[in-house]
Amino acid sequence: MKKHLLAGVVLVGLAAAPGAALAEIAIATAGPMTGQYATFGAQMKAGAEQAVKDINAAGGVLGEQLVLRIGDDACDPKQAVAVANQFAGGDVVFVAGHFCSGSSIPASQVYAEEGIIQISPASTNPTFTENRPGDGIFRVCGRDDQQGQVAGEYLAEHFGDKNIAIVHDKTAYGKGLADETKKYLNEAGKEEVIYEAYTAGEKDYTALVSKLKQSNVDVLYVGGYHTEAGLIVRQMRDQGMDTILVSGDALVTDEYWSITGDAGAGTLMTFSPDPRKSEKAAPVVEEFRGQNIEPEGYVLYTYAAIQAWVQAVEAAGSTDYDAVVDALNEGTFDTVLGELEFDDKGDVTLPGYVFYEWKDGEYDYLESM
Repeated sequence: MKKHLLAGVVLVGLAAAPGAALAEIAIATAGPMTGQYATFGAQMKAGAEQAVKDINAAGGVLGEQLVLRIGDDACDPKQAVAVANQFAGGDVVFVAGHFCSGSSIPASQVYAEEGIIQISPASTNPTFTENRPGDGIFRVCGRDDQQGQVAGEYLAEHFGDKNIAIVHDKTAYGKGLADETKKYLNEAGKEEVIYEAYTAGEKDYTALVSKLKQSNVDVLYVGGYHTEAGLIVRQMRDQGMDTILVSGDALVTDEYWSITGDAGAGTLMTFSPDPRKSEKAAPVVEEFRGQNIEPEGYVLYTYAAIQAWVQAVEAAGSTDYDAVVDALNEGTFDTVLGELEFDDKGDVTLPGYVFYEWKDGEYDYLESM
């Protein structure tokens, strides 16, 4: 296991402060930089680049400049493992990634074996931390069992007299979220009329929508990503259905509205409290918007993951794996998400999930819960 990793060369695709000498500490972010979920990879890349820029401008880490490597896993488990191995071969000490739980979970095995600390900004499947292969695996986002509880209980309370269907895309994220929502919905005394899977990446969900229509479904919960959810809601409207679509944090991108247009109005989703609205994040949000980048979704979560690692390194006085892990376990970190700590599983102690509503091309807090 590698314990102390300092990069000695500048690698292709790395970002360092303008005018900096040869960067010496290599970190990385990894996610779907290409493919149908590339909007989230772009969020992570923007957050990581700005964090590295700001940290380097403030003097770097332990007197050294950071250098950033970008990894594209396309939300594919095998590609994620390949990316993780490339990072290990490139002397990366820390990875802010991955995005999809189905990528973060297998990649975490590589990071644990190689002594690379991993903090995911976005992977919400409980297995990621419940069964982590090493103690250097963390996340700054919430978990699907937390998100599913909020969703399931809300559906039971507000739509208890309606026909509710639950569908998922078979992924670790989508199925996990759907199952947790179903669990809490059922525990609250409400049974869904349909529970089934759909295939991600398709364009035509007419058969699924027709089945929903025949069952008079009033509310559809989608465990999956914005691309398929957007197509499903649009095709429901095409069939004259006014069914409310409810989903999770994978809808936190303006691309959802680009897919749905006005058909997406009224869509509900769960996500953590919006960090863009906090005073802690205000200067960074202003910096992003000055560059015509809207720090939506997981931009600030990626930024915060890097902040936490940097502060842990400074506290440890070293990039040594064990020392930084101890610092992450013991410390309180001042980030754009607010002050955060990690519990003994590597989960973050931050406020949980709330509901948002899509309307007029934007998502904002649901006015009444």
